[in-house]
Amino acid sequence: MTAPKSLPPRPSLESLRKQAKKLARDRSLLLRDGQVALAREYGFAGWQDLIAEVSQRLGNSLDWAAAQARRAVHDNDVFRLKQLLAEYPALLSWRNDSDCQAGLLGFATGAYGDAGDPERERWFTRAACAEALIDAGALVAPSVGDGLLESRARGLLELFRRKGLLPRTLKFFAAFDDVEAVRAELHEDANDLATVNEAFICACRFEYEAVASLLLDRSIALDPDFAQHVNEGLGRNAFLKDFLGKEVDLTHATQVGPWKAFVMSQIARAAHSGDRTTLARELQREPWLLEDAFVWFQQRLIEIATLNDREAFIVALLDLEPALARRRPPPPTETIEVAFTYAKLHLLPVLTRIWPVPDDLPHAAGLGNLARVKRWFEESGAPALGDLDHHYPYSDSHSRQRARDLLWSSPTAQHVLDVALAYSVINRHFDVADFLLEHGADINTRWNSHEPASILHHLVFEDNYESMQFLVDRGIDLTMRDYRWDSDAAGWARYAKKDEKMARWLEDAKRERATRGGPAPKPLARPRAPRASRRSPRRRS
Repeated sequence: MTAPKSLPPRPSLESLRKQAKKLARDRSLLLRDGQVALAREYGFAGWQDLIAEVSQRLGNSLDWAAAQARRAVHDNDVFRLKQLLAEYPALLSWRNDSDCQAGLLGFATGAYGDAGDPERERWFTRAACAEALIDAGALVAPSVGDGLLESRARGLLELFRRKGLLPRTLKFFAAFDDVEAVRAELHEDANDLATVNEAFICACRFEYEAVASLLLDRSIALDPDFAQHVNEGLGRNAFLKDFLGKEVDLTHATQVGPWKAFVMSQIARAAHSGDRTTLARELQREPWLLEDAFVWFQQRLIEIATLNDREAFIVALLDLEPALARRRPPPPTETIEVAFTYAKLHLLPVLTRIWPVPDDLPHAAGLGNLARVKRWFEESGAPALGDLDHHYPYSDSHSRQRARDLLWSSPTAQHVLDVALAYSVINRHFDVADFLLEHGADINTRWNSHEPASILHHLVFEDNYESMQFLVDRGIDLTMRDYRWDSDAAGWARYAKKDEKMARWLEDAKRERATRGGPAPKPLARPRAPRASRRSPRRRS
């Protein structure tokens, strides 16, 4: 029997990952099977055991434990989480400013989307893990309670109230539809407009009409300008109905106040539909939206318009000379990434009036500039990327957040290669994609627009059969499952996109590959692409 390999005193995680990829490639294994095989060569039962030993030797044991705890929370594995807490008590106060400022409790309670009904709360949060953390003594950051309000996680709010962890303040009384407590609090602190507005937004978020109506009356009484806007506009009842009926985006409503939130929602809807008439009318009436304090909203309008292919709307907005167009240098944005991620590169001549396209490997690949792509590689074929902070997804705070969403904890050349592959495939530059695959890009990368899945998962929502066919022809693993829903791309097509034709197309590809017994079947007959559907980039709350 062959003796196991020995790890060096200070092993390299990057080196081990490369060894696992080479082993998988040489033996025609999936990457995860190659990782297990390599771990066993070093005398460990599995990949995680090998990584744990490396982390211990490098002095990163708490970071490793935190990563394991996050995985346990994601999997709702309370037993494993308790094991880790017992072995690493410091996890109860663990913080990572660049990733999870609210700690593990924030990770367990933070909703990926609206958690306003029991089913969605089960999808997006982990109540059992949250309770285990609370009972073990985890620190409760104020942002955790605020996150519960924003996501409408009623079950977790009740858990926190039962544990005595919620402050007795107006917004939390509103969240529990406690009319009498709200009345009493208003009597005690009748003139704090910001507090009243915050509670009003909270009551609207939970659709509690009686409490919202009471708080709206107080806001109107405290703010004559607000009263005039409401009375000269829709009127009080219609205004309240819009807030309760989710016609108003409440994301920034606490920050800007109810009236400005109402106006901004109208213009955001105009950006979605390309309604330049509403844009011109509202900005003439509300010129404050063009000022420097609202550059972030001007950016958001362009991002919405980019995603929905509303070039004329973007031009109309820029022609009004908002503060965004005058700021130098321009503020960081995700708009350019939206264009690359959702195949809207024809909008770049307009978008580059504000933001330049970064000069890095992923963007060169997305543009189809094969000559520029090749300059990022040595003659031997090895990547020559230089400082990874010069490449997406590590070039600024926005991009690094996308990397964290993909659970890419530290920069690697592989990540940059994989994003470049994704951009080239999405934008149909297949010569570039082939070059990248020949030079180390991983066709089975977990890259996706928001959370780990695959390029194929992303393309499902883009109706991009040509790019999907390219990936199928090159042998992409059709069984890959996403991080949150544990579903393959066919499942996304069937259950998320409601596109049975696409789901069957993907399943046919899987069956043909199984019949052939090889990774790359002959090209499939492509059905006519169904009408494109739109979706917004998803983000954690």
